[in-house]
Amino acid sequence: MRVLVFGETGQVARELLRRAPAGVTVTALGRDRADLSDPSTCALAIDRGAFDAVINAAAWTAVDKAEAEEAAALVVNGDAPAAMAQASAAKGVPFLHVSTDYVFDGAGDQPFRPDHPTAPLGAYGRTKLAGEVGVRAAGGKHLILRTSWVVSAHGANFVKTMLRLGAERESLNVVADQIGGPTPAAAIADALFVAARAMAGNAPGGTHHFSGAPDTSWAGFAREIMARAGLACTVNDLPSSAYPTPAKRPLNSRLECSALATAYGIARPDWRAGLDEILKELGA
Repeated sequence: MRVLVFGETGQVARELLRRAPAGVTVTALGRDRADLSDPSTCALAIDRGAFDAVINAAAWTAVDKAEAEEAAALVVNGDAPAAMAQASAAKGVPFLHVSTDYVFDGAGDQPFRPDHPTAPLGAYGRTKLAGEVGVRAAGGKHLILRTSWVVSAHGANFVKTMLRLGAERESLNVVADQIGGPTPAAAIADALFVAARAMAGNAPGGTHHFSGAPDTSWAGFAREIMARAGLACTVNDLPSSAYPTPAKRPLNSRLECSALATAYGIARPDWRAGLDEILKELGA
């Protein structure tokens, strides 16, 4: 099976490159070969290639920066995935796209189902939602995989930030009223490969959710990081109101993931086991 991946250095893209199953060949395109700020180059890469599935693991992920540069973020998160999906549909190739919990408003305390009405709070969520709309409108076989709180041993993410600060300080204040599921990038990559193989056959696509279990707060996640890394840093709970950011974060990022398990046999991963693997890789 030949898989084209958009993205090369991001967390999920790197895991896709590292974790390709036997019989799967991955071609990953970085910005130098397919710039999402120029969607036509992405479509051309699909049109000129021969692949059994296409995965978009690239995105504008600077949530706060998107508030000031929404037009630029919209090209990357909205126009580029739409162009990829159109090119994939024209070749009859399944297109898999990674999206986010930020398409929801974070209201309530119940997990969001894939068919729950979307209502993004800010620019990042709006641009990612535009990408979803464009992917569906292309009319080809597709999978939109919404996930949350992605972590790995690569790039900038919450685990690496906590390890750095936990080694420097005796205590930290961390937001405790935002609840969601930390999701190892490795688990996302594995899920995408399972779905891609199934969709290359007769399996349908659709919109699905995938996040780590159990749900926790950022503060709870931070405490687990400190404990498993053997750091003595104390984590104190902080309300979101005490930590203002340009982009408003959803308080409820819980995702209802049972449909993915039913469709593809993909269960929610235990993020604590994933965290142990990340810490081992980092030597923490």
